Amino acid sequence: MAPAADKQKMIAENRKARFEFSIEDVMEAGIVLHGTEVKSLRSGKSTIGESYAEVRNGEAWLVNANIPEYSHGNRQNHEPKRPRKLLLKRRQIDRLGGAIQREGMTLVPLSMYFDSSGRAKVELALAKGKQLHDKRATQKERDWKRDKARLLREKG
Repeated sequence: MAPAADKQKMIAENRKARFEFSIEDVMEAGIVLHGTEVKSLRSGKSTIGESYAEVRNGEAWLVNANIPEYSHGNRQNHEPKRPRKLLLKRRQIDRLGGAIQREGMTLVPLSMYFDSSGRAKVELALAKGKQLHDKRATQKERDWKRDKARLLREKG
């Protein structure tokens, strides 16, 4: 995983992912982008809320990520929700593909950002979906932490 200081500019974040899934493993991947996609990403209007990653024919793909068309682009502008290839090492792709098939896990993008050298990166998580009771427990724990912090703040 990339250190937090390496994330220079956050593009998009999947805030629901940590609530909907239990995160097992996190890794960083590069993205193959077309010309106007980078300019559109710099405007910061992309979303990865309903996107996921999959392994197809020995390659990793980011599916359903929305990078809107560039406002000053011409007729060769990119398609907003096209599948985008992820740049991972062969060993990582094989491990992810095995975990998805054997253990019923899914690949969820947690965030998209530009690193210190200006390259677009995606933070991927190997995750397992939570049941309803797990989500309730997470909500309860989060509420208790908030109440506890408020009580400590009031007491002095």
